[in-house]
Amino acid sequence: MAEEPNSYLADGIAAFEAKHFAMAIQILSPLADGGEAEAQFRLAIIHQNGLGTVVNESRAFENMLNAAKQEHPLAMHSLGFMYLEGECATQDYALARHWFEKAAKKNMPGSMMALGMMYSEGQGVEQDAQKAQYWYDQANNV
Repeated sequence: MAEEPNSYLADGIAAFEAKHFAMAIQILSPLADGGEAEAQFRLAIIHQNGLGTVVNESRAFENMLNAAKQEHPLAMHSLGFMYLEGECATQDYALARHWFEKAAKKNMPGSMMALGMMYSEGQGVEQDAQKAQYWYDQANNV
C-alpha cells in the first residue's frame, strides 16, 4: 500500500529539518508540483540558498509565490523580503508592502516589524513615524 501524501510531507519536512536536502528535494518536489504549500515553501528555501543543490532563484521565487498565494504565512513574509531586498525577484517596495501586510494579517510579527521599518525609513512608502510605531506596537503585541 502506498504512503499517504501527508506522510510524504512529514518525511520531506523531516529530511529538510535534518539537513538532508537532496532527500528533501526528492520527496517534496512532487508534492510542490501538486500544489502543496508547505512543500513549495521549503523548496523555495532550498533553491534560494543552494541547500543540497545549486542556487536557483527563479525556482525559489516560483515556489515562494505559489505558497504565498495559498496564504502560507511564512511564504508571504519571505516573499515580502524577496521583493524588499531584490532577492530572487526584482526589487518592488509596493509588492513587498503588499505581502508583508498579508502576512501581518496572519499574525507574523516579523512582517509587522518590516512594515514598521518601511514606514520609519520611508522605504517605498511615505515616511510616517506614527504608522511605523503602529506596526512596531502590533509586532510587540503578538
